[in-house]
Amino acid sequence: MGDRVIRFALAAAVSIGLGATLLPEAGSAQSLSDRFKSLFGGGSSDSKPATPAAPQPLNDADAGLTCPPVQIRSGASTYSVAVDGKEAVGNDVKFLASITRTARECNLNSGQITAKIGIQGRVIVGPQGAPPTIQVPLRVAVVKGGVGEKTIATKAYTTTVQMDDSGSVPFSLVAEDVVYPAPSAAENDDYVFYIGFDPQALKPEPKPRAPHKKK
Repeated sequence: MGDRVIRFALAAAVSIGLGATLLPEAGSAQSLSDRFKSLFGGGSSDSKPATPAAPQPLNDADAGLTCPPVQIRSGASTYSVAVDGKEAVGNDVKFLASITRTARECNLNSGQITAKIGIQGRVIVGPQGAPPTIQVPLRVAVVKGGVGEKTIATKAYTTTVQMDDSGSVPFSLVAEDVVYPAPSAAENDDYVFYIGFDPQALKPEPKPRAPHKKK
């Protein structure tokens, strides 16, 4: 057990460190699907050092808009789960997930921006051992920064990770339905895509209330 705890601590430290250095969006990354490969531009390793991507002009150059950068929301860069009744620290951790790479792509059409946000990460087995299947909860938000930060759009996602004997398994997600009104050219630089883990995404959506019947 001692060796396993040490291995987990080292792996978690490396994973957290890698995620923390990638707050800007990343370039190429490991491809887990064709659409993911096209978004990230291909690549062979999710441990390859990333370089911040330059601003991406939209398909309508005359609009003077660029695709917002991707940043990991503070406090949401990792997701860890412990045994029931325990805090997710030390020997009580079942698994830890972290984000290692991000990418984005935007298109402008009829005053609306449709964005694809790619997220890659890794799940590491903890001392308590992870279940064979893990649901990883994530959230993508379009935010207008500056004075009085404003959330323009937000949506939760989950992706399923099948664990194996290696104890360290990659995951990927491409959010393809991020849509929001195009900002003005003057406000364009204030926009950012915030991503991060959100355990609330694992909770069922509240049922809509039945309409009140008039007597």
